[in-house]
Amino acid sequence: MAVYLDYCASTPIDPRVLNAMIDVYHNTPGNADSRTHVFGTKAKEVVMKSRKVLAEILNVDPTEIIFTSGATESDNTAILGLRKYGEETGKKHIITTAIEHKAVLESAKKMKEYGFEVDFVTPDENGRVAPDKILSLVREDTLLVSIMHVNNETGVIQPVREIGEVLDKKNVLFHVDAAQSFGKLNNELRSLKYNMLSISGHKIHGPQGIGLFVMKRKNYQRPPITPLLYGGQQEYGFRPGTTPVALVSGITEAAKIMDQEYPTIANNLLSTKKRLFQMLDKYKAVYNGDQQYVLPNILNVSIPGIDAEAFFAAEKENYAVSNGSACNSGSYKPSYVLEAMGLNETRISEALRISWWLEPFSLDAFENFIQECQ
Repeated sequence: MAVYLDYCASTPIDPRVLNAMIDVYHNTPGNADSRTHVFGTKAKEVVMKSRKVLAEILNVDPTEIIFTSGATESDNTAILGLRKYGEETGKKHIITTAIEHKAVLESAKKMKEYGFEVDFVTPDENGRVAPDKILSLVREDTLLVSIMHVNNETGVIQPVREIGEVLDKKNVLFHVDAAQSFGKLNNELRSLKYNMLSISGHKIHGPQGIGLFVMKRKNYQRPPITPLLYGGQQEYGFRPGTTPVALVSGITEAAKIMDQEYPTIANNLLSTKKRLFQMLDKYKAVYNGDQQYVLPNILNVSIPGIDAEAFFAAEKENYAVSNGSACNSGSYKPSYVLEAMGLNETRISEALRISWWLEPFSLDAFENFIQECQ
């Protein structure tokens, strides 16, 4: 059986999360917006309780949480939802980075088609974007700055705190994609200055198909988002459609577990990473991303003499690893993240992204596969 080492793409669901969802599927069949019977009332209570729990974890008001299908939808809403406001106010400048998730990059490119100006800022060779590089581009007509908290290919933590502190004093909206950081960097998220936040359930051992879009109020006002979808007044009118009660309970249970257990788990994850370093150093491996800023369960590494695509072809029945984000995996193009970092073609072609959790795997066996592929 293949060893799963692609937790950045998606995480296996926690059995406790699955049990919580099964309970809802069995015992709460109603529509949370059905107001004429007890089944709808019970479903609404599950959603309201979940919203409150998530709000406490994030240190926001429950009414600031919008349930979506995932971070991709949340990212699209944060950017494309500002089109009308930007056109009405003349604030038609957006700043983001060249290493964002495709949901942000493609949404930003769409805004360019609508006449907005977009700056795509590149990181340094270590995979981190300099705050000054972002902030120096802010001007009077800047509408939005959108920066991911943790890069999904390198695991590098971006300086969103420094950026948020400055933008909070300006009339500029700040969106943070927290798909890879929620559950792991919650202490920072709780105190972070931002206007909008995107989260996915399946990155924290929750179900696929559910996420959060946090819209924090400032001076009692929500960010000026126009809904992308129409058809109902669910989620305060920002996201119509029947609320998936079981999925809501699933992401809530996953968030609770991660918030409580991750500090202990992180030490075990870091221990595995140190053992990986010891093994990979023997093969003159080069690590992509400044490791002092990388999450403990992610490693992007280039191993001289090993072509990544050849490794996948040879070992796909044994190891589930990747060389980039899942949203880009069907194209077989070089990693746009590593290209933006300025890495050379050979180093990019040899890059593997390994992301793990607590399930043990044999480093000796993994080393044998590396030797076979060299």
